[in-house]
Order: sequence, then C-alpha cells, then structure tokens
Amino acid sequence: MAQVSTVVHDAASVHAAIESRFSCRAFLRDKPVPRHIIAELLSLASRAPSGTNCQPWKVYVLQGASRDALADKVCAAHDAAYANPALAAENTEEYDYYPTQWKSPFIDRRRENGWGLYGLLGIAKGEKEKMHAQHQRNYRFFDAPVGLMFTVDRAMGRGSLLDYGSFLQNLMVAARAHGLHTCPQAAWNPFAKIILPLIGATADEMLVCGMSLGYADESALINTFHTPREPVSGFTHWLD
Repeated sequence: MAQVSTVVHDAASVHAAIESRFSCRAFLRDKPVPRHIIAELLSLASRAPSGTNCQPWKVYVLQGASRDALADKVCAAHDAAYANPALAAENTEEYDYYPTQWKSPFIDRRRENGWGLYGLLGIAKGEKEKMHAQHQRNYRFFDAPVGLMFTVDRAMGRGSLLDYGSFLQNLMVAARAHGLHTCPQAAWNPFAKIILPLIGATADEMLVCGMSLGYADESALINTFHTPREPVSGFTHWLD
C-alpha cells in the first residue's frame, strides 16, 4: 500500500505505544528477545526521517557473552573512577549531551527527576555508595538481555543527532508493539574509549548513546517511577 494513502485505523494503539514508553530500569534477564524481532524493530526504526536521506545511524546489538564482557569492562572503569576521582578525567563524552551551565526550568526538572527516583528507592541525599551502585545499574543494562550501542560517523554534522533522535524514538515506540520496553542511556557516553574498540567500531565512529531492550520486570518498584510532562500550554506559542 502506498504510504500516502495508508490509513491508520487504530489510533488508540498508536497513542498507547507512545504514552506507555518510559525509561525502564529493571528487566527480566532470563527472558530473551528473538533476533528476528530485534531486526524487525530496527527495520521499522530506519523509516525515520533524516536530512537528504543520509540515514546516519549505525547499530551494534549485544547479547550473551558480548553484552556481559562490555558490562564488566565499563563497570570496572566506573568503580575505579569512584575510588579515585582523578581517573574520571580519562572518561569524557565526545559531545555535550547536557549543558555546561544549568538554568531554570531545566535544572529544576533534573533535580525533581533525580530525587524522585532516589526517593522511591530509599536513597537519601549524601548516600554516595548507594547512588554509585544505582548509577552502575546502567552499565549492566538494568539486566536487559539486549544491549544496543549507536554510533555516527564523525564526518556528519550536528543535524545527524536530530535525525538519530527520530530513529531512536521509532525504535522505542515500535518495541511496545511486541510487549517490549527500553531505556535510552547517555550514561554510556563517557566510556566511549572502552566501548568502541570492544564492539568493533572504527576510528571514524562516535558513540551517540546506548539502550537497554527487553521485557520489563513488572514486579520491580523502580518501574513504577514515571516522569511528568509539561502541558502543551507550557511550551507552545500559537501565532495567528
């Protein structure tokens, strides 16, 4: 069927897929995701728009031994930097995901998110060891059986990161159609020097982010944490 004439009859399911997407932080490790489903999701994600159809995405899928080996390496580096903060300088992001100088309302939302999550888990302000342990859950893919790493060619401009956002959103929404959940993770970015050689990326590639993919652990307390959104009236200006 031609794209221009395709009719979406079940709008409610489309809305539900979007609205039920959240950053899942506890997965069922022992419930694998079939390879053909992962391939289908990536095919759907590739329908994302990109400037002049450059399609700048490149994906590495980690399962089993490759997933565990990457997790072990990055967790070791994360622990080392915690024990000796001077080592943190060895692990830096290649692009600024967050601002160097925060301001309202963004810093307020960030704080609300952080303390809301830690509060749910019973982690009080100043409990650094518990915060470190929770942060390190990122580097175990929150127990998801599938880890994804996304790279972009260094020759591409910043617009390719905009294209990548569309690709990632397609992937996360499409996952919901199979009962899967995801967690997009910029937390991996500082460890690009460790990650890129391990996954076989070339020197021409830059790490964009990682992602956890799998079936959610519905019994996990942390998966009851859902972030609020500003109303349309808070971010929209209507011009007549």
